[in-house]
Formats: sequence, C-alpha cells, structure tokens
Amino acid sequence: MTIHTHTGTVAAPQLAPAAPSAVAVAVLRQAGRARRRRTAYVIGTLGLAWLAAFVVRVLLGDYTITVPDFWRIVTGTEIPGASFILMESTLPRAVVGTLAGLALGASGATFQTMARNPLASPDVLGITMGASAAAVFTLVVLGGSSGAVTVAALLGAGAVALALVTLSGTGPGGAPYRMILVGVALAAMLASVVHWVLLQADVYLAHEAMVWLTGTLSSATWPEIWRLGVVVAFTLPALLLVARQLQVVELGDDLAQGLGEPPAHVRTRAVALVVVLTAVTTSVCGPIAFVAFLAGQIARQLLGGRSSVAAAALVGAVVVVAADHVAAYAVPDVNLPVGVVTGVLGAPVLLWLLAAGRTTRQESS
Repeated sequence: MTIHTHTGTVAAPQLAPAAPSAVAVAVLRQAGRARRRRTAYVIGTLGLAWLAAFVVRVLLGDYTITVPDFWRIVTGTEIPGASFILMESTLPRAVVGTLAGLALGASGATFQTMARNPLASPDVLGITMGASAAAVFTLVVLGGSSGAVTVAALLGAGAVALALVTLSGTGPGGAPYRMILVGVALAAMLASVVHWVLLQADVYLAHEAMVWLTGTLSSATWPEIWRLGVVVAFTLPALLLVARQLQVVELGDDLAQGLGEPPAHVRTRAVALVVVLTAVTTSVCGPIAFVAFLAGQIARQLLGGRSSVAAAALVGAVVVVAADHVAAYAVPDVNLPVGVVTGVLGAPVLLWLLAAGRTTRQESS
C-alpha cells in the first residue's frame, strides 16, 4: 500500500494481524476446563447411581441377601434358597438390565446427535420395531431358536435403517423431520405386521410373544446375557469413538470433510453400530420402551445442553435397572415387565417435548 503526499509517494507500514486477546483465550480455556470437570462429575455421579441401583436390585427384594452371602454364592458356595434367587433371578436381571440400558442409552443419544432432533431415537424411528417384527415372526411362525431370533432381529433392524435412509431422500441425519415422519410410518406398518402374526399364532406362543414385546428382563438366560455382553463390549467403545467424530460433523459437512471426517462415512458407521446394539438388545429383552429416547434427554439436561453418548449410556443403565426393581416390587404380588414402567415414564416426556416444540415454533413464527 502507498500513500501520496505533497512531498512524494511513500510506502505505508504493513499492519500485523491482531493477536487474539489474552483475556479471551483465558476465558475459553477456563470454560473448557469447567465443561470437562462437569462432564467428569456427571459421569462419576451416574456411575455411583448405577452401582447403587445394581446393589439394590441384586440384594434387596422379597428375600434379602447380605453382602457376605453374595460373595459366597458367587464364588461357588451353595446356600439353599438364596443361591437360586441370586443366580437365577436378581443377578441375571441386574446384569442384562445394565447391558440393555447401556446399549439403548448410547443408541438413542447417537441418533439424537446425528439428526439434531430430540425425537430421534431407535424406538421412535422404527428400528426397534423392525427388530421386534422380525424376531416375533421367527419366534412364532418359524419356531426359531434364540440364535435365529438374534439374526432375524439384526436383519429386521438393518432393513428398517436402510428404508429409513432411502425413503427420507438423503443420507442419515440429512433431513431430520422427514426421517422422523418416515420412521413413524414404518413403525406403524410393522406394528400391524406384529399384530397379524400374533393373531395367527397359537395361544401359548402369542402370550409368550406378548410378554416379550412389552420389554422384559425375566426371560433372559445366561447364554443370552453373555452374547449381549460380548456385543456391548465390542460395539459400545466403537460407538463412543464415532460419537466424537459426529461432534465434528455437527459443525457442518464442509468443515468435517476438511478435517478428514467424511460425513457420509461417519453417519453410516454410526447407524450400523446403533442397528447392532438395538437389534441384539431387542432380541434378548424385547423392545423396552422409551429408554433410548429418555437417556439422551436426561444426559443433555445434566450436562447443561450438551450431548454425551457415554453419559446417556450410563443414564440408560440406571433407568433400566431401577425401573426393573420398581416393576418387580411396586405392586404387591405382581411382577410387571420393565417396559411397562419405562413406558409410563417416557410417554409424558415425549408429550412434553412435542408441546414445547410446538410452542417454540409458534413463538418464532
């Protein structure tokens, strides 16, 4: 740049770019540290809450088991009555409830982050119903074993996920409201298929399938629990890694592409992992209502509006284990399926979100 004066032309000094304010940098660093401290505190508190719920579910009930007796039974000592109750009822239900809660909570938070919509979860979008319909058909019509039911649930959930992406017209997360509408329609259609299958089935099989469709932990066997545990152990860490990549995708597709995170690939991996977790969980426990939907919302509130798949997974574990204890002992002499309790909790939250979204749209118009 040059400056013209009455004495001639001189070069103007080049201005250096303004350095970021030290105060601003300090504020950003402090905010980041506060956010990390809050996340660690929330996850630690949720871990303790899960441990408390697990201990209560295992040791307390119609028959109280002491901590020393618990360790004696687990290490192989036979205590009449207590051993059967612990190893065949309370402990397997607490373990499968934990695994199911972790899987469903993480799946729900992943879909809500990917679609940028609190209503997006595997149960609302029909993925859970796809797994349920395929599992019921295999169980009732084909008389399949537990392994065949698991494979059928995977295929059913995968088919719904593929239809969801195809019919919404874009890749996963590209059109949130359209995806939700397509998911609701698919879920309604598959529910009709399930009802038709049950009407054609033997009365005993129909009753067994109806209990399973409500969402229950009472029918899970140790081989099924081990199978679910292996799936969660391998799939959940991969989903946590993909969730970090999804946070970059949330900043925009162009920016994510520039940072080396192709949005389509990240979303496809996220959907695939959610399908595996949801389908295997559904094949073991049935479709436990609203856990995937609730966990992400509760975790977001605890973290001040930020999403966290890890926190949502722990919330899901707490909700399922605590709800199963309530279902077992809230009504005397009645052992309710856990899905009844989670459905009672989740339906009002869904209605509240719909009402809040409608109010927000009216205010913005």
